Amino acid sequence: QVRLVESGGGSALPGGSLRLSCTASGFNISTYMMRWHRQPPGKERQLVAGVSPLGFTNYAESVKGRFTISRDIAKNMVFLQMNSLRPEDTAVYYCNGLGATRAQVGNDYWGQGTQVTVSS
Repeated sequence: QVRLVESGGGSALPGGSLRLSCTASGFNISTYMMRWHRQPPGKERQLVAGVSPLGFTNYAESVKGRFTISRDIAKNMVFLQMNSLRPEDTAVYYCNGLGATRAQVGNDYWGQGTQVTVSS
C-alpha cells in the first residue's frame, strides 16, 4: 500500500525554523520526483520544492535561499528544512511523489498534509 505521511509541522515565530519530514511506503522514492507543495489559506496549492531521482533540486522563487529539500533514500524519507520563516509561509504543506519513469506514468501520490503557521 502506497502512503506518504508528513510530520514536523506546527507554529513558529517569524525568522524561526521548522523541519518537515515525509515518510514514504509502498514505493521507492529514489525513482520518483519528490516534491513539497503548500496551500495557503484561501489560495491555490503551489509547488515549493522538488528533488529529482538524480538528486537535482528546484525551488519556488519565494523560498530560494530559505528552504532546503533533501532525502534519505535508505530511510525512504524526504525533508524540507525551512529557515527564516515568514508569515506568508503559513500553509498546509503536502508531500508528493510523482512517477519519473515510463513504468510509473500516472503514479501521483500525496500525503494528508501538515499545517505550518508562522505568526508573532
